[in-house]
Amino acid sequence: MIDGLMKSTIDPLWEAMATPLVKARLTPNQVTFIGLVLIILVSLAYLWHQSPALYGATLIVAFVFDALDGAVARRRNMSTKAGGYFDAMVDRYQELAVLATLAHMHDAWPLALACFSGSVITSYAKARTAIEMPVSNTDWPDFFERMERVIYLCAMLLLAGVLGDTAILWGLTGFAILAHVTALQRARRATQMLRAQDASNGE
Repeated sequence: MIDGLMKSTIDPLWEAMATPLVKARLTPNQVTFIGLVLIILVSLAYLWHQSPALYGATLIVAFVFDALDGAVARRRNMSTKAGGYFDAMVDRYQELAVLATLAHMHDAWPLALACFSGSVITSYAKARTAIEMPVSNTDWPDFFERMERVIYLCAMLLLAGVLGDTAILWGLTGFAILAHVTALQRARRATQMLRAQDASNGE
């Protein structure tokens, strides 16, 4: 929702932050891959230092770096469909890495599964619609999209540094609920769009 509704405001900020990467001649796919590596590394580090607040802070840095791939693509005129697909796939693996880490550290596998399934179904709801009809990648401002999920996870971990593990368990519960509500929100919109297209085609 944030990315969709505030894209014109946020994109110039990302592009300004991407200047060092553009000067270093990094490609968008390289930035995407490095972002994945950073998230895996800070997640592995959490297994060692066991500080939710530190994990949240390092995740912020890793996710901000990862978000710069699109800005690099625009600045270097290297936007491609293959790059967009690679970025989307890596995004799913990043969420999987973080949620699996939280599940392992806090014995919360059922909650993590509920969170990840909600995230994946949210993504699938749009992707499956795109098979049936053209779909804009920016005109679906749903409530709990990837940027909201990232902000939520980082804030949850920072809060857990003060309140303890209980904040993580309750936080994951809230994440799962919001993710599945958003998946249903998208499914409802997709159904309305497809029914409208069926009607216009006389089906």
